[in-house]
Amino acid sequence: MTTATDQMTARGGRPRTAPAVHSLDCFAFTVPDLSEAERFYRTFGLTTRRVGELLELFTEHHPHRWGIVQETRGCKKQLQFLSFGCFEDDFVALAAHLLERQFERCEPHSMGTSDGLWLKHPDGFPIQIVAARKSSPDDKSEPSSVQPVPLGAGAAPSRSKSARVVPRRLSHVLTFSQDVERGIRFYEDALGLRVSDQSGDSIVFMHGVHGSDHHLIAMAKSNRPGLHHLSWDVGSIDEVGLGMEQMLNGGYTQGWGVGRHVLGSNYFYYVRDPWGSYCEYSFDIDYVPSGFHWPATDHPMEDSFYVWGPRVPADFVTNFEIVNS
Repeated sequence: MTTATDQMTARGGRPRTAPAVHSLDCFAFTVPDLSEAERFYRTFGLTTRRVGELLELFTEHHPHRWGIVQETRGCKKQLQFLSFGCFEDDFVALAAHLLERQFERCEPHSMGTSDGLWLKHPDGFPIQIVAARKSSPDDKSEPSSVQPVPLGAGAAPSRSKSARVVPRRLSHVLTFSQDVERGIRFYEDALGLRVSDQSGDSIVFMHGVHGSDHHLIAMAKSNRPGLHHLSWDVGSIDEVGLGMEQMLNGGYTQGWGVGRHVLGSNYFYYVRDPWGSYCEYSFDIDYVPSGFHWPATDHPMEDSFYVWGPRVPADFVTNFEIVNS
């Protein structure tokens, strides 16, 4: 028998059985130079496609379009909107829930479509909710297959024969937020996401109830919104390191890693893009299965960042959408 307590989330009183989004369907931001963006993301290992004024971002072996980038000459890089997907059968009930709770609506963004519903995030940027196929994983990502090495042979590949790293899919996005607790309430109540882990009001990691990585969205405190990083799943810690080499050889020399996170447990390398935000090669992140209750915990800051790795760059958590404004 299900009790009233069982039916409620820990915050806000949203019924656990209420429809919820299943994936972060698309991110969108603007940059001063689209050709520069295309070179960066191709070097990172993504597949790019020009469609009119937009640069679309794909991964090589996955059909989903993960993000769109548009050029705005003379302006800084800026997060424009996030789009979340829900199951088609859930859309009407989710729309009714949003109407009942009177979340602030907004007009569709000019970079997006008129599909679905458009809400205003508490930090001021648009959020789209659309009926879409699930793009977040249904299981924990498998490591890349490794051929057994016979005794007497070296296991490491030759440097000259190392394969190009191509990420498999988007894992998550971390944005800056003026009020992390307010952002948590929005994502929980409006979209049905749940907290995986957090550290006070400084940072939070949230997962989807239909099965997702430890976090599909994260927020870090700042005094205005912005995009901190895009995280991309790869198949081994070797690919994390080879991705670092790939970017260094491409001329992108600023970053952080290789290391291992505490919350999420993934191995990482972050490379700084031309506008001060980051792309992350990520391997072996924790997974939250559909319907599983992850025991959300509030961690002290020293236990919420990384287990091992090089010292964190002094400006790693700087919101360059403020600095460059």
